Parts: sequence; structure tokens; C-alpha cells
Amino acid sequence: MTPILRIAVPAIFACLLWGSSFVFTKIGLGHASPVLLAGARFLLAGVLLAPFAGDPRRWGPAVRAGWRHVALVSFFTTALHYALFYSGMALVRGAQGALIVGTAPLLTALLAHALLRDDRLTLRKAGIIGLGMAGMACVALAAHPWQATGLREVGGMALLLLCETSFVLGTLLVTRRSHADLPPAALNCVQMTLGGVVLLLAAPLLDHPLHLDATPVLWGSVAALAGISAIAITIWFALLQRVSASALNIWMFLIPVFGASLSWLLLPGEHPDPLSLAGMTIIGAAIILYYRQAETAPISVPEATTKSEIV
Repeated sequence: MTPILRIAVPAIFACLLWGSSFVFTKIGLGHASPVLLAGARFLLAGVLLAPFAGDPRRWGPAVRAGWRHVALVSFFTTALHYALFYSGMALVRGAQGALIVGTAPLLTALLAHALLRDDRLTLRKAGIIGLGMAGMACVALAAHPWQATGLREVGGMALLLLCETSFVLGTLLVTRRSHADLPPAALNCVQMTLGGVVLLLAAPLLDHPLHLDATPVLWGSVAALAGISAIAITIWFALLQRVSASALNIWMFLIPVFGASLSWLLLPGEHPDPLSLAGMTIIGAAIILYYRQAETAPISVPEATTKSEIV
């Protein structure tokens, strides 16, 4: 397999899994409150990963030595990220959520410029980010924010933007350090289990009202979401050891395509509208333009992956 395919194939597969999660999330939210559902998902995901994490006696010392780093990764990529994600998804349609989450590569470019010394924002990148923001504006307008229900959806979109900001911060933290002594599956197992416990403890405080309808549909959606998390984030963490965060996260432009398409196909009452389609097209064009820049080098294996420092 060529170097391009060694990055592209697992990245596309991870994005396909994440895209499918919007459907299962909307199903699960019909049976459980947001933070409670997120906690159950990630605690189960951590348990599912445990057999694949390797011998704890080998990576345990690395977790103890870098516990602050692991805790921060867990907080940003799981606890805070998914508390915001599930709360936001409870307010928007599945396709809308997918389109907003698809802006993560543009947020990565902004935050990498601010936090990483070797990933600076150029005038061209800034123009592309502005184009992507125009696409988000189209998606927001499709919710008719001048109406009461539309204003609720715009609030949900704002929560989803914050959740993606949290995820990008988490990926930058993973990029900051090479984890040669902490395999991706082990890092993911620890951080998701920790994040799941935090979310479950926080659910009584954040969910109003706290709700759980223990049906087979709920447990099926939780199991599907846990499997998606265990596989997709482990793939992502492994790839982050080979490419920079901004170079890898550009593949996330596929998430809104997969997520919106599956939502329109599988969720009752959801269908494409002109503004949402226009927003998807604009966001996709912005990210493809960003991807095509020679300076981004999305499929190379840069030295900066292990040398980047947060300023």
C-alpha cells in the first residue's frame, strides 16, 4: 500500500464511523438524557478497548508518569467534548449536527496557528476559513433562527462548535507528545474510561431532567456508539503519531457528507433543504481548498508531529 493510502484508508474509515454516529446519537437521545447517554457510551467503549490495550504492566508506568497529560486529553476529547456534543445534538437535527461538526478542520487551522509554533495561519488559509464560516452561516439560516424552534437549533449549533473546539484542543495535546511508551489503544482505553466516569458523575448535575428509558433500542444505540468510539478514536490517535493534527483533521470534511447523508436516509422527518445543501457544498469546498495547499502536506510524515510545542 502506498504512503497516501496508508493514511487515507484508515482516516476515511474513521470518518465514516463518526458520520454514522449522528444517526445512533439521535436514536439514543430519544431514550436517555444527553450527558447520561454520553457517559454510558464512553465507559462501555473503554471497557471494550481494555482487551486490546496490551499488558497494563507495560504502559501503566507511562500513564502514571504522564497522568496530567492523559487527564487533559480525556477532559477535552471525551468529557467536555461529548457533554457539549450530546447537549447540542438534543437541540438540532442529525444532518445539521453533522454539517456543523464537519467544520473541525477549519477550527484546527485556527487553533494550531494559535498554539503550535510550526503550524502558522497564512492569508490564504484565513480566506478559506472565512469561506467555511460562510457555509456554516448557510446551515444556521436553514434552521430559520427568526423562529422560536430555529433559535433553539442555532443554540444547539453553538454548543456543537464549542464541542469541536474542545476536540481539536484534545488532538493538539496528542500531537504535542509522542506516545511511544503508551500505545494508542491504551491511551484511548484510559482516557475514554476516565471521561465516561466523569460524564456519569456529572449527569445528575447537567441533565435536566435526568432521563433513562432502558429499552433494547437504547442499549443497541449505546453499544453501536461505544464500538464507533473505540475504533474511530483509536485509529485517529494512531494516525496522529504519523501526521500533524491540522494535516490529519482535514479528512474530517467527509464527516458532514457521511453524517448528513445517513441522517437524511435513515432518520424520519429529516430531508435535505437548499440552504443545508449549499452550506455542505461551501464547507466541503473550503476544506478541499485547504487540503490542496502544498504547505499542508496532508499525507506526509512530518518531523513536527513529535516536535510541536504548545506555546
